[in-house]
Amino acid sequence: MRKAIATVCLSGTLTEKIEAIAAAQFKGVEIFENDLLSFNGTPAEVRRMIEGLGLQTITLQPFRDFEGMLEPQRSKVFARAERKFDVMEELGCDLLMVCSNVSPDSLGGIERAAADFHELGERAAKRGMRVAFEALSWGRHIHDYRDAWEVVRRANHPAVGLVLDSFHVLARGTDLSAIRAIPSDKIFLVQMADAPRLDMDYLSWSRHYRCFPGQGDLPIDDFTDALHATGFDGLLSLEIFNDRFRAGSARSVAIDGQRSLLVMLDELRRRTGAAHSDQDALPPKALCSGVEFVEFAVDERGAVEFEKILDGLGFRKAGMHRSKDVTHWRQGDINIVVNADKEGFAHSFNINHGTSVCALALRVDDGPGAVERAITLLDQPFQQPVGPGEMNIPAVRGLGGSILYFVDHKTGLDRLWDVDFEPAAAGDFAGVGLRSVDHVSQSMHYEEMLTWLLFYALLLDVRKTPVQTVIDPGGVVQSQAIETHDGLLRLILNSSQSQRTLSSRFLNELYGSGVQHIALATDDIFATVERLKANGVGLLPIPENYYDDLEVRTDLSAEDVKRLRSGSILYDREGPAEYFQAYTRTLAGGFFFEIVERRNYQGYGAVNAPIRLASQTHLALDELPPGL
Repeated sequence: MRKAIATVCLSGTLTEKIEAIAAAQFKGVEIFENDLLSFNGTPAEVRRMIEGLGLQTITLQPFRDFEGMLEPQRSKVFARAERKFDVMEELGCDLLMVCSNVSPDSLGGIERAAADFHELGERAAKRGMRVAFEALSWGRHIHDYRDAWEVVRRANHPAVGLVLDSFHVLARGTDLSAIRAIPSDKIFLVQMADAPRLDMDYLSWSRHYRCFPGQGDLPIDDFTDALHATGFDGLLSLEIFNDRFRAGSARSVAIDGQRSLLVMLDELRRRTGAAHSDQDALPPKALCSGVEFVEFAVDERGAVEFEKILDGLGFRKAGMHRSKDVTHWRQGDINIVVNADKEGFAHSFNINHGTSVCALALRVDDGPGAVERAITLLDQPFQQPVGPGEMNIPAVRGLGGSILYFVDHKTGLDRLWDVDFEPAAAGDFAGVGLRSVDHVSQSMHYEEMLTWLLFYALLLDVRKTPVQTVIDPGGVVQSQAIETHDGLLRLILNSSQSQRTLSSRFLNELYGSGVQHIALATDDIFATVERLKANGVGLLPIPENYYDDLEVRTDLSAEDVKRLRSGSILYDREGPAEYFQAYTRTLAGGFFFEIVERRNYQGYGAVNAPIRLASQTHLALDELPPGL
């Protein structure tokens, strides 16, 4: 299939959009009419720009309110079509996309529409052109692809074909079986779009919330399977209307689009055996079994302060790097790396962001394979000099310019603690009962969230949870989890349009997106909290009103609530499953730790998030210097 993307998907001027499309390695482009109308130049100049970048214009779209018009409007729409054919000649484009009529002046009737399209096909054919008909999901008379196909079939003209748009088909829940019977040579264009499941009118849903395949909830696989049954191997394009995309980087969004199609077609190949001449099979998604380590970039002073925090949290210094000012701290299955070296990536990261998480390392089945897949999906690999005998861990660039490492057992990368580090002196060590990384929470700019959702979902064998809307005193935060099926890896993505939320304030303090908090798991949160208190760790205070309400809305005993109150522990229940949460006070830069205990609980305590956010906000205000 020949992959293309519509200019409407991207932000910027038409020139910026075309350059972004070429940089993302597309071969075709749909010119959205408004982009052409606002271009300060001729269609011939647009053609030269497009062809100069190795692209081809596959269609001009959309041609609106065509079929079913009475005179004098009918004559006017044909005259308008002739003018569009003139423009298409200048563009070097042979396909006009026509969407179903929404005008209140239009008349219904399949035969009437078919007659109009037959005549339009005649006019197009005389100029060596074609027209393709699309059923808008909110079309006045035709909103079902089966009706659009019947119009095309009855028009019975070689220059008239069908557009299948996955959003318009799937949003209405239309039966897909009829697609399989459509002759592939009559499908002139397929447009792909996913979307989250939302309860709203089709027009608003389409114009603001479409997204790339893999970012939403629609059954894209079912659609592509039905399409494959026709033998279709023609134009496959992305047409996305999304407010986040319009606010983001055109190049980044275009690359996301290319990634989504690469994976969509690869997964189709795996299900059906279908081969695509322009695409080799991708390496498989990485199977992930958790977080191997979290690396913090610090300066010399910050290292002393941060290591005091780790000591209070019950970590012990397990090793010192053989050639760098880097220490390894461990508790249970949790590894934290503190990098205070004055050279290299972490040093640069610290200069830009202060004390912060500069890298995550994931345990995977095949580290080099994970990077190979990432590079194939246009992700950016990472390399830096390593000392003699030290491990060279495969990595790609992650959120906010950080690093995502991949550590596996198969190639011996999990020996890094013995190879790269000298063991620290042994001593008494009790810890506080922390055993593993439960989840990592990342905050990002609002327009980035779909990009990183796609990044993780296409690279790792994970599933997405439904988006949660969380109320912060400063606005609304959208939160979505990415997790493996066994829960060994859990990543939380957070973003907000408000600049006053805790998530957005963290971005300002960090000077970019990054890890805002790490949740550490324990088997006994009450014992862990007592040990933390004894170590002088400051915990986030929770309002008394929360516990008063907890006592009346749950069947917890008064003694149970007293224990929760005493430890500043939040509580949630789903049936018999229980979840306990406590938080450290916010550290410099807006980072904090969470302590959790799960008792067969699968969520993240979303009901408690507003309480936690309000408490953090109030504490930050209380700690402001007088007069501020």
